[in-house]
Amino acid sequence: MHLRVTFVATARSSSLLAERFEEDRPLDQAGWDAVQRAAAELVPLAAAELRYCSPSPGSRATGDALGYAPLAQLALRDCDMGRWRGLTLGEAMAREPSAVDAWLADPRSAPHGGEPLMSFVSRVGEWLDTRPAYDGSQIVAVAEPSVVRAALVHALRAHPSTYWNIDVRPLSTVTLIGTNGRWNLRLEAGLQRV
Repeated sequence: MHLRVTFVATARSSSLLAERFEEDRPLDQAGWDAVQRAAAELVPLAAAELRYCSPSPGSRATGDALGYAPLAQLALRDCDMGRWRGLTLGEAMAREPSAVDAWLADPRSAPHGGEPLMSFVSRVGEWLDTRPAYDGSQIVAVAEPSVVRAALVHALRAHPSTYWNIDVRPLSTVTLIGTNGRWNLRLEAGLQRV
């Protein structure tokens, strides 16, 4: 049996330079405009048997705007950034440079008082590995780019530091094929209809 899980990265809610940890703002106008431009390619994913999203306002709005009517999943929430919640990376670096350096260097550390990267990747991976599967079942999940990165690290059994080398753009998609800890990354020429 195999399962097809397509992640759709949440549309943006701020400029890339102003991205904040655990941002829970609704989509900005540029995000709404981007959803409208991408709709022709992304709306067909609504045919998936199961449709999920992270509990953030931006993920919910992205999924709803694409006609997915997704079910929020707590396990797909962004990494708990503790006292850095709402800060940009630059702001956190200005306040606690050695703590940010430690966090970036050690996936088990949580100098911000929140969730270590290893725990975040494990949480998202456990969600992925426990999806109901029957041969050919299809899932779409709208989540923050950080969640998509964590899913890829888990699925590919990559070293946690790989997380920092994956660039997930708003409204991009990635598909994983497999089940329960045995995943393959599928790169496609244009979005294929599910």
